[in-house]
Amino acid sequence: MAGAWCAAPATTHTACVSALTGPPSTPRAPSITDVAARSGVSIQTVSRVLNGAPRVADGTRQRVLAAISDLGYRRNPAARALATGRAGVVGVLSPSSALYGPASMTAALGLAAAQAGVHLAVEHVVELDRASVEGGLARLVDQLVVGVVVVAPVTPVLSALSGARLGVPLVSVDGAAGGGVVDVSVDQEAGARLATEHLLGLGHRTVWHVRGPLAWHDAAARERGWRAALEAAGREVPPALDGDWTAGSGYRAGQVLARIPEATAVFAANDPQALGVVRALAERGLRVPQDVSVVGFDDTPESAHFLPPLTTVRQEFAALGRTALEVVLGLVEARGAGAGVGERADGATAAGSVQLPAELVQRASTAVPRVETVTPS
Repeated sequence: MAGAWCAAPATTHTACVSALTGPPSTPRAPSITDVAARSGVSIQTVSRVLNGAPRVADGTRQRVLAAISDLGYRRNPAARALATGRAGVVGVLSPSSALYGPASMTAALGLAAAQAGVHLAVEHVVELDRASVEGGLARLVDQLVVGVVVVAPVTPVLSALSGARLGVPLVSVDGAAGGGVVDVSVDQEAGARLATEHLLGLGHRTVWHVRGPLAWHDAAARERGWRAALEAAGREVPPALDGDWTAGSGYRAGQVLARIPEATAVFAANDPQALGVVRALAERGLRVPQDVSVVGFDDTPESAHFLPPLTTVRQEFAALGRTALEVVLGLVEARGAGAGVGERADGATAAGSVQLPAELVQRASTAVPRVETVTPS
């Protein structure tokens, strides 16, 4: 019919083409990916600027805003509604654990979501094995979540994520680099170096370490940081003592350390283990910090009230939760805008991974050695 109509003498050429091909196509609206490319930053950084996040350098913020203005970028309302409105929720897969780290991370995600007006669906898994993680992810996808944040503290979780094909953006928190998964974490290795360097700076010959379970990314990274700091300073690296995150394991390690006269400085992989060390030393008549200095990790709320108050390394879980949510929402928005982020089915790219800094908190559990030592040349 269209061909016969176009053959009529009175039909203009333009009308004929329109009838055959449909209305002229309109230019594609600029996307968040276009803004990122124009300003030379990541999609996550553009998302942080759009969301008014504070952790963006002024120069970077100005470049992004200039790119938004030049391109005439406008947020995709449908994509934004998926991320924050009634059309969908963000899923969170978390260990069912009373341990301070995972529990604090899940709570931080909940707080960040409440502040951002985002709905969460939280799925807890008891066993951190591949089958349990894959089952939890499947249940979240069944709830039509638009993106997933996984608290991924152990190796089997990351292994399950690296092969996941969810069809929605996926971000791990407290995981490890690699596997094509975007990860948001605190720089555990750098935090351990801060703790070790602090003790060496006080004049201790070396630093002993009570480590966490090595299947945990945090424990492995903290041991690496401790070892790297000692090696960089040319100091002896003592054998690490095993722990399992509990005060009881720290107590058992402390009983061993109390019998080693040259053990004047101890870095424990978390605060409960440090508490156990302090208790064991006290039972052997050793004072902290006069005889032995002790540093923990995490800065649990109780650590400031230990006797003595504990020097420790702080993780900002609130900032970690906000950042993880910003990253996954940035990926959701990019996907909704047709950005085609990454090659994975979930749209994630390892290049978007983010590490936040750790901070040393100095309290009363560390001091110069009681007996003067000679620094090795």
